[in-house]
Amino acid sequence: MEKNQEGITAKKEENFSEWFTQIVQKTELADLRYNVKGFLVFQPWSVLSMEKMYEHMEKNLQNKGHEPYFFPTLIPEENLKKESSHIGGFTPEVFWVTHGGEKKFEERLALRPTSETAFYEMFGLWIRSYKDLPFKTYQRAQVFRYETKATRPFLRSREFHWIERHSAHATEDDAFKQVLEDMNTTKEVLHDIFGIPFIFFERPVWDKFPGASRTFAADALNPNGKVIQLPSTHMISPEFSKAFNVKFMDKDESEKYAHITCYGPAISRIFASVIIVHGDDKGLKFPWDIAPVQVMIVPITDDKRIIKKAKDLKKQIEKFASVRIDISDKRPGEKFNHWEMKGIPIRIDIGLKDLENKNITLFRRDLDKKVVVSEDKVIKEIKKIAKEFTKNLIKKADKIFEGRIKDAKNLQEIKKATEEGFIAKCNFCSVDKEGISCAKIIETETGAEVRGTMLDEKNKAIGKCAICNKEAKQIVYIAKSY
Repeated sequence: MEKNQEGITAKKEENFSEWFTQIVQKTELADLRYNVKGFLVFQPWSVLSMEKMYEHMEKNLQNKGHEPYFFPTLIPEENLKKESSHIGGFTPEVFWVTHGGEKKFEERLALRPTSETAFYEMFGLWIRSYKDLPFKTYQRAQVFRYETKATRPFLRSREFHWIERHSAHATEDDAFKQVLEDMNTTKEVLHDIFGIPFIFFERPVWDKFPGASRTFAADALNPNGKVIQLPSTHMISPEFSKAFNVKFMDKDESEKYAHITCYGPAISRIFASVIIVHGDDKGLKFPWDIAPVQVMIVPITDDKRIIKKAKDLKKQIEKFASVRIDISDKRPGEKFNHWEMKGIPIRIDIGLKDLENKNITLFRRDLDKKVVVSEDKVIKEIKKIAKEFTKNLIKKADKIFEGRIKDAKNLQEIKKATEEGFIAKCNFCSVDKEGISCAKIIETETGAEVRGTMLDEKNKAIGKCAICNKEAKQIVYIAKSY
């Protein structure tokens, strides 16, 4: 791929779509020229970051008792058919494998669009007693969906990289505690490490995950007012346990069906939110813990003394951070702009004057400012910046949500709010089936969607539905999405 040295020319606030396209291409996150539509080649700068994202998410899950598995990529059609609402929800998106070499299979195999029907097939074999519960698993995998809408790198493609967690529990209460744990995991990782602000909504009945009895999903808000669905967590329908015979012998020696939950943090989509939330008109900004490279040392000249100082610094820094030296033949200004665009948290500039004065110049991308420190204090200063860096990004990111939820009393106010980049909040007749017609009116007239309700506002609506004027049962949130 030809390297485009020109910086980001589109303004994030003025032309978000073009800005995002340039970010992906010019910072070399992905190459879209692979010759299968909807599939992209992830390049090192995104892979290095996503590997760290996986590490943090998997560590959190393992600390909470979830064990890692590798499941097959192929799922028999008979598995998908065992739970009717699940197969009904995914059939239009399935890639089917029909041949092995020249031989046609008697039964089609699906490239996994998700793995409930693979995990629960095995749950039915593995779980026997209440002593086996809770049974907590996860896998890191790619899933494939024939996305018919316009694709966009990382945000919406036909192959995406994710983690899916599946668990079985003895009681419905225990299962719901797992869902709440998932919400906490999302905060601990996505917000506290990746710096992404979000709100968890319980999705309305018409927007549940296929085969779930309840769905909860985190929506991140973009600066342009659109939301991105990030991890979702689900109370799986009892029909799944019955279809896959996931049952156990309880303490009272009676046989019972297990209560199943699942959780799906899509790392490639979360990576898109990292780009969008933290990036600016100069390029990327990475939270410290998931930066592909945390420190870049830039020698101003190829003077032997400067190169030696760069190598000595690298040896000290690599004990606690990822670090590289840029020894390319580009001009210093080109190097500065390049690494600023690539989102390196700390850049160290070393010139002859620095050597003479025994100083080191640090450029920190969180505050976009230079700091000059003496040689003997540089390691201490880098460690100090490392502790502050993500906190500064989070503080700025959290402001995205400030004042962005607006009360709306009718369709006109909903339309105005969502067109201006707000999340509209209003009374609503019902998030069960009887509210579908009102939801369709909202979508048709505004292009926005009912995202759902908040747990702590359940049954707190007072007044009339903003659409049909019937008695309101819930307070809902409405926004445009990707």
